[in-house]
Amino acid sequence: MKSVAEQVELLTAGCESVVSRDELQQKLALGRPLRVKLGADPTAPDLHLGHSVVLRKLRQFQDLGHQAVLIIGDYTALIGDPTGVNKTRPLLSAEKIAQNAQTYFEQAGKILDTEPAKLEIRRNSEWLGKMTFADVLKLAGQMTVAQMLERDTFEQRYEADVPIGVHEFLYPLMQGHDSVMIHSDVELGGTDQLFNNLVGRDLQRDAGQEPQVVMILPILEGLDGVDKMSKSKGNYIGLSESPTDMFGKAMSISDTLMEKWYRLLLQQSLPAGHPMDAKKTLAQTIVAQYHGAAAGAQARAQFEQKFSKKDYSEVTDSLPVPAGEIWIVELIELTGKFKSRGDIRRLIQQGGVTLAGQKVTDDKVRVTMSSGQILKAGKLVVVKLVPA
Repeated sequence: MKSVAEQVELLTAGCESVVSRDELQQKLALGRPLRVKLGADPTAPDLHLGHSVVLRKLRQFQDLGHQAVLIIGDYTALIGDPTGVNKTRPLLSAEKIAQNAQTYFEQAGKILDTEPAKLEIRRNSEWLGKMTFADVLKLAGQMTVAQMLERDTFEQRYEADVPIGVHEFLYPLMQGHDSVMIHSDVELGGTDQLFNNLVGRDLQRDAGQEPQVVMILPILEGLDGVDKMSKSKGNYIGLSESPTDMFGKAMSISDTLMEKWYRLLLQQSLPAGHPMDAKKTLAQTIVAQYHGAAAGAQARAQFEQKFSKKDYSEVTDSLPVPAGEIWIVELIELTGKFKSRGDIRRLIQQGGVTLAGQKVTDDKVRVTMSSGQILKAGKLVVVKLVPA
């Protein structure tokens, strides 16, 4: 059994900020399991590696005997978190939210201990859906417009004369009210969630509760190395993706991004040696975390056969292509591995495409398909062309 001091050191490791460390120590000293809250809005069907950073911190709490409370934000998702967006999010239908929420428990279970004694699953429609209009007005009265505009997202939009829906002001209040309803001791979130998490502390004080400790984890940049990992930006690796796609996508990140990925996803330092070897180890370990060690090793072997060893003799993936000429961008688009034609053009211009062993750098060229030709596009695609 770890001491309180040891728990504090372990749990705060890797955090961007903790509000506050002393309060966490005091709560741990109570000698009871803490209720540790993490909310996830089912605005998309997939959890990704960006979510895994905070989920693994939640697992640390579980392993120390504390109670994880995973809140599926089926009601907050009706609004959509305004964090980091420069315009009002489109409202999702209740049906779409319900479909997305069904997948969350299974995906979170790849990281969390799903034993009922360790994990409590709640939907915030349990309490938000029962509120009267008078209840909503009372909740809205607990913050001022000036306080809301202190949030950088709202402040930037207000100064840029970009419309802000009144309903968007309710989102932090709804998330904070979740903390009141479940009597949260600790709330976890990314750096973009600090404002929302601190609102929970204020609302708990108003309700006569001890305010929750807020623990903020770093944001994981996505495959592009620029924006945070997001399904909407197409720069993500989903927790339920195949080993092959996971490995290939991980191999596409820049060398400069590897250090942060090692630290946040593997809790390790970037090893010395050749960057390619380090990247293969990173990709293999990520696959192993979600599909097992054997799948990780197999994905690496397949990648090395297709890419590193330049051995295309045993390529089994085929791509049916219609006879005649076809624009190279359309040909690559048929693989279904790229988000947009703009992404494909950039890949071609950067020298990441070969056809029949010849590099293609002109994104306007038209090519004639010959059965058996090998198309290689980036780190994800090696296919044999066959007649449609």
